[in-house]
Amino acid sequence: MFHFKEVKYKNILNIEYLVIPGKKVTSIIGESGSGKTTLLRHLNKLISYDEGEILYKNHSLREIDSMELRRKVIMLPQTPAIFNGTIKDNLLIGLKFSDKSMVEDVELLRVLQLVHLNKTLTEDAEKLSGGEKQRLGLGRVLLMNPEVSLLDEPSSALDEETENLIIEKIVQFSRKQQKTLVMVTHSKKIAEAYSDFIVEIKEGKVVHQRGK
Repeated sequence: MFHFKEVKYKNILNIEYLVIPGKKVTSIIGESGSGKTTLLRHLNKLISYDEGEILYKNHSLREIDSMELRRKVIMLPQTPAIFNGTIKDNLLIGLKFSDKSMVEDVELLRVLQLVHLNKTLTEDAEKLSGGEKQRLGLGRVLLMNPEVSLLDEPSSALDEETENLIIEKIVQFSRKQQKTLVMVTHSKKIAEAYSDFIVEIKEGKVVHQRGK
């Protein structure tokens, strides 16, 4: 789905060749500061590379409209944006952004259950804890049902038990919908347990990539 060819970005990334497969779960692992998040941010043009080429479905990212791409390839940062208003407002704002139809409350509650967020739709989103805000952000992405979900440390604010529950649910959802999931994770254990494909980054270079 994504092809990197001789891609360079500042002194942070230098990727000779990388393929991220479609309709699979790919984990990007590596030490802090290795370039994992920078790589992820290239996939929906939050960053533009200096040299080389990145293809999405065999089309150069340089030729794809950024807003159109971000409706299909959605990134959830490590600290997701939380907007003023209720939990319901925060879930629906993703659908508005991606020009998708609004959904009934029953669907919103189903998503909250999926991410193990035991809250009502009318609660103030700003009052949630860090881990709860992270789960709300995940719910917003799942509700948008993008072609590609880019998750940057989606469970960093969660305890280990909740982390496994959430990642398992996200992976199951992605596979059932036949979507592409790319996640940066600090946990090799998570990568090994849930990924179809693992990419290891060191000092901005791909040092290992393998399918399982």
